[in-house]
Amino acid sequence: MPKLTAADTTSAVDQFMAALDHPCKAEIEALRTALRAVDPAIAEGIKWNAPSWRTSEYFATTHLRARTGFSLILHRGAKARELPDGGLALADPTGLLKWLGRDRAQVEFTSPADFAAKLPALQAVIQQWIRHLDHA
Repeated sequence: MPKLTAADTTSAVDQFMAALDHPCKAEIEALRTALRAVDPAIAEGIKWNAPSWRTSEYFATTHLRARTGFSLILHRGAKARELPDGGLALADPTGLLKWLGRDRAQVEFTSPADFAAKLPALQAVIQQWIRHLDHA
């Protein structure tokens, strides 16, 4: 794991969120809680100027620049990594993931109701995603 800095802390995310002016701020706060609840190994920090989550590597980063809503980008760290044989095999029965590449996907939230509806499926995907990250 790379050396942690002051940006790799919950305190940094707290400070970022205190200054954030975004229409989905309440949902982003709920996302923080929900992702940390998936697995006790998940920690948060500020990466790429946005709230992000990691285990051994950063694997998810919020995308806050959309005109409406916000997104969560799932990735496999900052460096290119080999994919498992057969690619990333993830169960996504609700079609939550929009694949941006072979190892990167996006989950879009268009409204508070959309966020609430997708959250359980997102937590299930995150459980699978971090297994691929930690066992790559």
